[in-house]
Amino acid sequence: MTHEPRLRIVVADDHTVMRSGLVALLSAEPSIEIAGEAGDGRAAVLLVGEVRPDVALLDLRMPVLDGAGATERIVAEHPGTRVLILTTYDTDAEIERAVEAGATGYLLKDATRERLVEAIHAAHRGETVLAPRVAQRLMARMRRPAPAELTSREVDVLTAVADGLSNPEIGERLFITEATVKTHLLRVFAKLDVNDRTRAVVVAMEQGLLRRTDP
Repeated sequence: MTHEPRLRIVVADDHTVMRSGLVALLSAEPSIEIAGEAGDGRAAVLLVGEVRPDVALLDLRMPVLDGAGATERIVAEHPGTRVLILTTYDTDAEIERAVEAGATGYLLKDATRERLVEAIHAAHRGETVLAPRVAQRLMARMRRPAPAELTSREVDVLTAVADGLSNPEIGERLFITEATVKTHLLRVFAKLDVNDRTRAVVVAMEQGLLRRTDP
């Protein structure tokens, strides 16, 4: 059986009790060495620059510089250090911020010691590590249909529909033929997966593709 190399990590969390608990827990692991700890994001970035750890274990919400901001700087300035987020937050916005910042993994603080140690080693190998609930949320987002994209002319036509204009009136406003208006509307219906003008306007507004103008 092969043993993984002893990894040097830093732990950053503004909650002293939580940070101390993590340090104590991980210090007991023979495959891990605590290279330092920090109480805010900026201190974490400076610490990583000083000790050059293999993995930085960061809380997401910290003062001075939050976890996402610290992650972005660490990834840019010290690419040899992997960042693993360990937090209590599993909202879509928080997950996306961390992932977009360049975090290798995202775990929740209810993870077991075994899972945490395994994740630290996996992160060091460059493997993506996600808590099951986080993975489920990301997969759900990936399965959602992407928002439709309308051309500027299609938006013009749909805006006119929202204003209550008929096809001939839309043609007059936009200086196009009634047949062209119908063609644009058919394309809009297909993109928005709707069957009528009213529904097209409603869905376009829901997706932020159309703004109702004041009369």
